[in-house]
Amino acid sequence: MKQYIVDAFTDKPFAGNPAAVCVMDAPLPDSFMQMLAVENNFSETAFLLREGEGWRLRWFTPGAEVDLCGHATLASSFVMLNYYEKEKDSVRFFTRSGVLTVTRKGGLYEMDFPVYPQREIPVTDEMEAAFGVRPVKALLGPDLVCVFADEEEIRRMTPDQALLWKLDGRGQIVTARGAESDCVSRSFFPKLAIPEDPVCGSAHCQIAPYWGEVMGKTEIHAYQASKRGGHLYCRLTGNGRIAISGEAALVAVAEIVAKP
Repeated sequence: MKQYIVDAFTDKPFAGNPAAVCVMDAPLPDSFMQMLAVENNFSETAFLLREGEGWRLRWFTPGAEVDLCGHATLASSFVMLNYYEKEKDSVRFFTRSGVLTVTRKGGLYEMDFPVYPQREIPVTDEMEAAFGVRPVKALLGPDLVCVFADEEEIRRMTPDQALLWKLDGRGQIVTARGAESDCVSRSFFPKLAIPEDPVCGSAHCQIAPYWGEVMGKTEIHAYQASKRGGHLYCRLTGNGRIAISGEAALVAVAEIVAKP
């Protein structure tokens, strides 16, 4: 089967967030997909299989299968619309999070995602110990989102991974207002064997709605301030949905020869 390495949320290789995209001819055992994700050692390996008028899409981290992944969905849409569905401007994915549609708009790929519900929770000493800086606010949905007073606190942060693991949430997200973007963030997923995800699309299903409400805006330009960095263009569309757009760049095309 073909495997594509694509950097998402960037217009050039070796930035943004890398994902492996595997296009299957037939179903594979879950155990094989998990082992290949471990072998790749990216934060996500996506597996695609033709299903009717769309594609079945599944995402595996080195630690587990997940319900939703933004950057690997963007990478998958880049592969589909440039190599398998060239005549189309949109592609439908059937996933554990429902039907996801991605539309090509110029050089951007716009993903239609659900907004994750979240609630404010108390800031704790455990959060301060894990991040090394005390948040000014904490929100809990699928991920823990901690809001900080200053962008530079986000950029300089070196969290304690063992202490992060003890906090609530699938992942632990940090965010603050940005100087050159509406907000900046970083994403940590030690429970999924990902110390830091360079650019996390699904985290912005919580980040963008929060900043949209604070700023009174429906469009949020977000920057993920990891070492690789990446831009996300978020638009709150109503009815509990969010459009997240970004660019992508192809790094490699390979053939997987290992057998299940």
